[in-house]
This record gives sequence, C-alpha cells and structure tokens, in this order.
Amino acid sequence: MNCIDTASRTVIKCVEFGGLVRAIDFDADKLLVGQRDGTITCVKDENKMEIMSSHCDGEVWGLAKNNDGCIVTSGDDNKVMFWDPATRKHTKTVKVSDRHKSVRRGASTLSRHPDSQCSRAVAINADWIAVASNDGAVSIRAASACGTETKLLTEPKEWIEVMAFSPNNAYLAVGSHDNNIYVYSTSDWSLVGKCTAHNSYIMALDWCCASEYIRSNCGAYELLFFKAPTWDQDASGRSNTTATQWATNTVKFQWSTEGIYPSGTDGTHINSVAGSCDKQLLATGDDYGLVNLFRDPCRQGGLPRCFRGHSEHVVRVMFDGANDEHLFSVGGYDQTLMQWKKC
Repeated sequence: MNCIDTASRTVIKCVEFGGLVRAIDFDADKLLVGQRDGTITCVKDENKMEIMSSHCDGEVWGLAKNNDGCIVTSGDDNKVMFWDPATRKHTKTVKVSDRHKSVRRGASTLSRHPDSQCSRAVAINADWIAVASNDGAVSIRAASACGTETKLLTEPKEWIEVMAFSPNNAYLAVGSHDNNIYVYSTSDWSLVGKCTAHNSYIMALDWCCASEYIRSNCGAYELLFFKAPTWDQDASGRSNTTATQWATNTVKFQWSTEGIYPSGTDGTHINSVAGSCDKQLLATGDDYGLVNLFRDPCRQGGLPRCFRGHSEHVVRVMFDGANDEHLFSVGGYDQTLMQWKKC
C-alpha cells in the first residue's frame, strides 16, 4: 500500500501487507487498514497493531473450548482461530491444512478453498486438538503446538460435522456424513471402533460421563446408543441409559428436547442444541438467526427467550462450562463468534 503526496505526486511511504487491502482511513499520524481476510490494522509511524481479526470466507461452524476457557473456532477459510473470552480478543490463528485436494465432495460452501482446507468441526482437550476437514480427514495436533500436525486420520469418507473427546480423554469420536461414527484411541490414534447403525449423516453426539456410551442423532432423526468397548449399537439404549449421566447435551432429538420445535415445523431449522452444566437450560441456534433459551427439560409447548444478534443462520451454540456464565454462538455466513453473558 502506497502513501502519496498529492502536491508532488510522488510516493512518500510504502506499507507492506500480506493480504488484499479493501479499505483505509487516515487520522493525523494514524492509518487504519481493512483487509480481505477480515483483519483491521492500525499503522502509526512504522509500527503495526492488529486491532481485529476474523474469519473471512465461506461459513464458520467449528466451535469448542479447552480446559482453561479458551474458545476455538474453525471455518471454510483455512483458519482455526483461538479467542480469549475474558478480553474478547483473538489470540492466535493456525491453518486447517496445507493439503490441496481440488475435488469438491464436502459441504456446500462459497469458499474459494478446497475441501481439504475447509473445516466444519473442531475438538480440543488438555493434550490434543482435532481439526476436521471437509474431505473427511482429521488432523491431530498437540495442544501445545497446534500448528504442527502429529497424525492425519483418513478413515471417514465424507465431511465431518461433529467430533468430541471422551470425558476420560481416552477416545475421540468423529461423526461423519458417511453415516458412521469413528472412535479412535488417543494413546496411539488407532481406530478402535466404528458405529455403523445410522441411516443418514451424523449431526450430533454425546459421551456419557463414564466414557462407556455414545448417543447420537443423524439426518434420519434417529437417536441411537453405542456401548464400549465393542462400539456396537445397544438397541435397548434408551431404557438402559435412563440413569446415565451425560457429559454434554447436544443431541437434538430426545425426550428432553421435544418442546423446542414449534408446531408445524419439521425440526430442520434447529441447527444446534447445548445444555447448561447445571442442567437448568437448553440453548438452540436456528435458521432464523436466533439464539434461543429454554428450560431443561423442554416438553411440549416450551416457550423460549429469543436473542437476535447474528445476521445469518446460527449453526453452533455452547455454554462455557462450570458456572454457565456465558453462552457462545457462531453464525454460518456471518462468520461471527458471539459471547452472551448471563444476567
């Protein structure tokens, strides 16, 4: 980018930026520069200070949090971004992948990046971060070195919408649009199980607190249960798990969520469900750009409190953990992470 003296018509200063510059503003000795990748930079003298970063291409679906409260998002722009909720600032960005597979068979997107560099799911624990690509591969990195790939898991054959580490951190469950859930051992990243009973793509899954059961929903609206260590379907899972405590509450079709669907709807407008840690609230994100709060359980006739902020469909919602002080949501095409505070 060039600064030009209009009197002499000469370039007096050149400031280098790594991406395409789309907007500029100038005030005294400060220059604001907006770039195509969502970055806004303040330039003073020769110093640059990044004051905003964001996702910038396609959609943003990936949403997770680690043990220290850091929020992680992933999207179709080849970015995995880390955020500090306390300061509400971006802390770092790493790539989804350097692989370049030109064939597009994953999720529909307006992104210019290939499926191998687009991500709709991310999972993290104290030791590992898993980043799913829309070509079905899952990149495993150490949490302390999240820019360096340790292992690439390639068994899933279609794009991945949901992943979760087990509460005991012994397993990673990967829900693919090839209708299967793949279970990996975190000790050596070997495939230890494959849950194959669903008739459509996997859209949500939960681990039980004892890491012995997985329950899951698919595009055929099935609620199925799978039991360790064989990972076979438990056909009597609904009755066998009535006293089971679940580590998360994200499946959309179950007894406690029957009231989140308005009369006359088929349920497809609800993209995400999350239960609070104290088991008092259910949050949903929908196609109308709303974040909704229901009492948990929500039976027939549930009335939500609805919050508008996103300009597009809300694809993921998540409570922050122990005290449920905050709720996080990501929009699809608006590429925005929002933080909602309980008051």
